[in-house]
Amino acid sequence: MLWTKLIEPFMYGFMVKALVIAALVGCVCAVVSCYLILKGWSLMGDAISHAVLPGIVVAYLVHIPLGVGAFAAGLLNAAATGWIKERSRIREDSVMGAVFTGMMALGLILVTKVSSNIHFMHILFGSLLGIEKRDMIQAVFCSLITLVLVVAKRKDILLYLFDQNHAKAIGLNVAFIHYLFLALTALTIVASLQAVGILLTVAMLIIPGCIAYLLTDRLNRMLCISALSAVLSALVGTYASYFLNGATGACIILTEALFFVLTMMFAPKYGMIVRRKLRKRSSFALGMGKRRTPDCFNRSDEGKIGREFASSEGY
Repeated sequence: MLWTKLIEPFMYGFMVKALVIAALVGCVCAVVSCYLILKGWSLMGDAISHAVLPGIVVAYLVHIPLGVGAFAAGLLNAAATGWIKERSRIREDSVMGAVFTGMMALGLILVTKVSSNIHFMHILFGSLLGIEKRDMIQAVFCSLITLVLVVAKRKDILLYLFDQNHAKAIGLNVAFIHYLFLALTALTIVASLQAVGILLTVAMLIIPGCIAYLLTDRLNRMLCISALSAVLSALVGTYASYFLNGATGACIILTEALFFVLTMMFAPKYGMIVRRKLRKRSSFALGMGKRRTPDCFNRSDEGKIGREFASSEGY
């Protein structure tokens, strides 16, 4: 009886589709997440994910696929952020905050003024269990393109994120890589719209990378760990939402958040428990006249981080 209850979700076609799409979207978000975390561009993912709303509304008005409108709005937001940053003294994170809040407000005004049969609440919060065939095709197409390009260009993107001068010196087109990465981020957000919606997409673009960053110092391992944690969170969250009768996207994000808390506490090298033990040892050694700072306390040194990841990839 218990076994029948546990496998019950797999007897429904909509649950099987939801599990597959959630795993695929989680994987591609996790891969992009690694680069956003390493660069410190978490707010960029937040900005683009919120800025796609007016593009979706405009796409509906002109009768083109909603994904096209969302992708165009995301690129416009990224380009506007770079243009303003280059022509003003304002910091990039402040520019992103100003641009994406303005775009989000514009999108909300358009939603209230446009009468349609589209459930914009599903766009905001996701509708994974009710995903349609064309949305599935869109998600699969965007996810596969993003995964192929990110994996193919992973070393070039990594070098660009950490040392643009060195990237230029070895002949890389820095401007092309910059806009390619922004385009891939926007494409990832388009793929995840139906899964968790605009408001929760930013969590899928941050949490998996944070989990992997606490567990390894090598890019290839970081990509694998991030993807594994995201896929596992997507499957567990979708499965749990069936029994909890809760929002699927929210269940996925809560599962990822739980994995992050566990990793932050018990990570073998950078976890809080290990750091606390090392701090006690350091205090004891200091009392004995042997002043030494454990390596894990220097993780915040961005230059060191860049050298660790870049050297691990052969640069």
